[in-house]
Amino acid sequence: MTNFSDRGMRKSVDWRLVICYLLLIFIGWLNIYASIHSAGPNTIFDFNYRCGKQFVWILTAIGLAALILFVISPRLWETISIPSYIFVIGLLVAVIFLGQEVKGSKSWFEFGPVKFQPAEISKITTSLVLALIMSQANFRITRFKDFILTAFVILLPMAVILAESETGSALVYVGFIFVLYREGLSGWWLVAIGMSVLLFILTLTTSVYLSIMVLLGVVLFCNWLNSWRLGKGAFLEFGIFLVLCFLPWLQKLIFNPGSTMAELDMGYVLIGIIAVGAVIYLIKGYKAKNRFMSISSLAALAGIILVISSSFIFTNVLQDHQRQRIEVLLGMKDDPAGVGYNVNQSMIAIGSGGLFGKGFLNGTQTTFGFVPEQSTDFIFCTIGEEWGFLGCLAVILLYVYLIYRIIRDAEQCRAAFSRIYGYCVASCIFMHLFINIGMTIGIMPVIGIPLPLLSYGGSSLWAFTIMIFIFIALYRQERKYY
Repeated sequence: MTNFSDRGMRKSVDWRLVICYLLLIFIGWLNIYASIHSAGPNTIFDFNYRCGKQFVWILTAIGLAALILFVISPRLWETISIPSYIFVIGLLVAVIFLGQEVKGSKSWFEFGPVKFQPAEISKITTSLVLALIMSQANFRITRFKDFILTAFVILLPMAVILAESETGSALVYVGFIFVLYREGLSGWWLVAIGMSVLLFILTLTTSVYLSIMVLLGVVLFCNWLNSWRLGKGAFLEFGIFLVLCFLPWLQKLIFNPGSTMAELDMGYVLIGIIAVGAVIYLIKGYKAKNRFMSISSLAALAGIILVISSSFIFTNVLQDHQRQRIEVLLGMKDDPAGVGYNVNQSMIAIGSGGLFGKGFLNGTQTTFGFVPEQSTDFIFCTIGEEWGFLGCLAVILLYVYLIYRIIRDAEQCRAAFSRIYGYCVASCIFMHLFINIGMTIGIMPVIGIPLPLLSYGGSSLWAFTIMIFIFIALYRQERKYY
């Protein structure tokens, strides 16, 4: 009995993953103190300030971790996945009507001094339900009804969170595409998502004409790549593509300035030509039973719809502050003293740290409070200023190692539920990491999303602790028996 217990503690728990978690929350606590130390806390344990409050959150998070790992049965998570998912969806809807509005986002419940954000917990429940559904023996992601079911599970909370104007949390759900890819979804879906983002950006920053030409070029290239041969049809398509490339030049050459045809927007002419061509190829693919040709034709039509609707989405769907942040990010507007202030000050702080940093508590941008929200969304710039490039690299490598250990352990799991849940956890952490660091260095819009385990906040810390330690518990359950 003693040997079994020793094996359970020493060999079944991934202690490297646990240590990595502890290092990240400790680094976060130090940097929360560094970001506010000039505001007045006497020590890092001053409970009147965020550093002291975060210490309490850390202690409670460690208690939660121990409870999940050593007390609660790992089998419970599979049992309660669907009820908890439904309950959290209810909370997400309720917070729209009953929650407190913070910076234009109505996504927080407030209970005295404690604030709670259901969107943080929804990532856990969504991950559990995805793992439950996709681990069924007869599940096939390539089967239409199974794909629709998983898409519904992901898109439902995502849509409600968007209704709360919590764009950052909703964007994290895009990361679940990596889980679906691991479980058999075609890699073309990743290409489709990347193309959607590219077309949206190109339409806003350049022209409809260029966006459609890029769409056409990618669709043709993918078809050639899929067929692995260049026949007469391919050369004809390439010739038409070249002619369309010179369409604006031909317009100026043929028609007199000031005429109706000379003033016609070639982008929309091109849309008409490509739409007709896509329909022809769709019919051709259906008759020839060429599934890829049919799908790529539908993708071309979907891309055209996205290009046409990009301006409408940007103008009428996104909120003012979201539009302004995207405009600054894409170089459409220069506003270093307005909406671009946070990012500008963040990049100054990170850049001023140099290779080795200015030293703990010695950051001038940090000390004088030039960067707003520095203990929450912009905590990474504190690391950059005081720890320098090497400190940033060390923190990023810790995250990379954390994600690597989760994926490694997930691949070793024999139970599909544990494996899929592990990939969900890794995807959520990766998306938070990419978006948060991206916005602090100016390559992503500022959308208000915490850096996992480092940023100040109880909801975020608890959510990531629960998410990670559910997986560690599932992994431990399997390691007990071999």
